[in-house]
Amino acid sequence: MSTQNKQFTLHEDWTVVVLGFIIIGISLFIFLPEIPVFKWSTETDLLVNVFNSGNLKIIGLQFLYLIAIGTLGAFLIGKSVKNFLLGFPIVYSLTILALIISGNTILKGLNLEAVIFSLIIGLCLGNFFILPRWFRSSLSTEVFVKIGLVLLGTTVIFSDILKAGSLGLVQALVVVLSVWYFAFWLCKKLKVDDELTLMISSAVSICGVSAAIATSGAIKGDSKKLSYVISIVLVTAIPMMIFMPIIAKHFNFPEEVTGAWLGGSIDTSGAVVASGSLVSETALKISTIVKFSQNVLLGLAAFAISVYWTYTQNKSEEAVTTKPTLAVIWERFPKFVIGFIAASLLFSFLLTAEVRDEVKDSLKNLQGIWFALAFTSIGLETKFKDLLGNTSRKPLYAFLIAQLFNIIVTLIIAFLLFKE
Repeated sequence: MSTQNKQFTLHEDWTVVVLGFIIIGISLFIFLPEIPVFKWSTETDLLVNVFNSGNLKIIGLQFLYLIAIGTLGAFLIGKSVKNFLLGFPIVYSLTILALIISGNTILKGLNLEAVIFSLIIGLCLGNFFILPRWFRSSLSTEVFVKIGLVLLGTTVIFSDILKAGSLGLVQALVVVLSVWYFAFWLCKKLKVDDELTLMISSAVSICGVSAAIATSGAIKGDSKKLSYVISIVLVTAIPMMIFMPIIAKHFNFPEEVTGAWLGGSIDTSGAVVASGSLVSETALKISTIVKFSQNVLLGLAAFAISVYWTYTQNKSEEAVTTKPTLAVIWERFPKFVIGFIAASLLFSFLLTAEVRDEVKDSLKNLQGIWFALAFTSIGLETKFKDLLGNTSRKPLYAFLIAQLFNIIVTLIIAFLLFKE
């Protein structure tokens, strides 16, 4: 019996690559899943826009689509298909609740993303209720995160790097490298553990939430640590989004400099757009270009971090005199990174711009829902003490100091590159 089960078991990382490309293939050649509406401002909007029969049908069809993909994943990995089928409807319902809450226009204005509400809802249920063992075992956090990351590769288009402008790309490279290494050095000085060090360094230097998730996937990081880093990213983005434009106006920074400063230092794309809009059209345009230039570096960063992690971890676990072989590095290398890069290459060089434009919104929605499902699952698995314990202080200090360094360095570079 065990031999038969083994025959149908696939490595988790290869499974998510397969599932990611099944989703991409369905979107390209079979049908595009419709995007549910979650935006509302009043109770009337909620009833008319979200809870109308047409939108509920789209949400129901999305559920069938996701549970079919997830069930195939559970089968390929060797998890209990029965438990997944019983547990996934609960996780999906909680995630939809989080998406509805985050769809409120006031909360959207504060840049509070769905993943933070997914995490909070999961934490509340996981901490105040005793969850059955079969339900906990049905949670597929890693699978959900990595499917989202493979789909994230479809948004990284190489030709857009050139469109972003040379100055934006130069700033992105200088900021990412300098801030990443400073954050890494600082975390080491504060004796932050290796996993948190890499997540914090990537989150504060590249693109916030997506960078933290990609880094965690690349190093097979602890989901509780990932939750902590993302919580810090989302919370600190709010005061930065509000006060940085005020500071720029008070000191009469040129609009181009302000845009480059906002785009290079604020960690989430939504907050960058919101803060740029508070200044001017020019600032909004420059901030978006700079932030996009940073985002396109995510694939390269994930690949480099994967190689670094597989090499250093092997070195620490094996005898000091034993050098890690290519076979060992390949075995430890997170294969989802290959899926991410393959998706990026496919959308960059093999598909026309028209096809990309046709499918990008639907794939972005699917990417977002997989991430939200993952954070609902993380919340259900996590205890409050894991997020709020005394051990969390040093990573918090490291993040805040690195973020301050990021703000100062980015402002200097913005003046050097964008002031006429």
